[in-house]
Amino acid sequence: MKKIFIVVDMQKDFISGSLGSTDAQGIVDKVAEKIEEERKNGSEIIFTLDTHYENYPETLEGKKLPVSHCVENTDGWKLDEKLQPLVKDEKELVIKPTFGSVHLAEDILKNKVDSETEIELCGLCTDICVVSNALLLRAFFPNTRITVNSELCRGTSMENHNAALTTMKCCHIDVI
Repeated sequence: MKKIFIVVDMQKDFISGSLGSTDAQGIVDKVAEKIEEERKNGSEIIFTLDTHYENYPETLEGKKLPVSHCVENTDGWKLDEKLQPLVKDEKELVIKPTFGSVHLAEDILKNKVDSETEIELCGLCTDICVVSNALLLRAFFPNTRITVNSELCRGTSMENHNAALTTMKCCHIDVI
């Protein structure tokens, strides 16, 4: 069985920057260990990068979440320092300008995923970008096993984290 391991938005602004939290900081080492384990097992690794631009305050998201974050090429946009050395190729980085990435599903994974493929996700934030990507992937790949590793995710709050996990379970995404 082929496996694709997707690390969602483990960027500085979500860990120690403008939207960071101690909960997010608490999973970085475990995520790094999991990436190394998955690479040893032959899994394909993909890192998504939440990416905004200088016009962020004028966007709908910027109006609803008026905290500048993950502006392209800023320090906060970069992966956490512990994860940066784990990127083996620029092709593993996927820029996504919104919560879920249609580009990831439609362009990058389209010819790589079949019913024999497993997709596992982890990262930040469970209740925004992780759930959005998991549900998009479910829509694109209805017969593929999709798993979210709940221990390697954190949300904007534990209540929102748990609500997102419940939503994903309802949509036949395995939560471990």
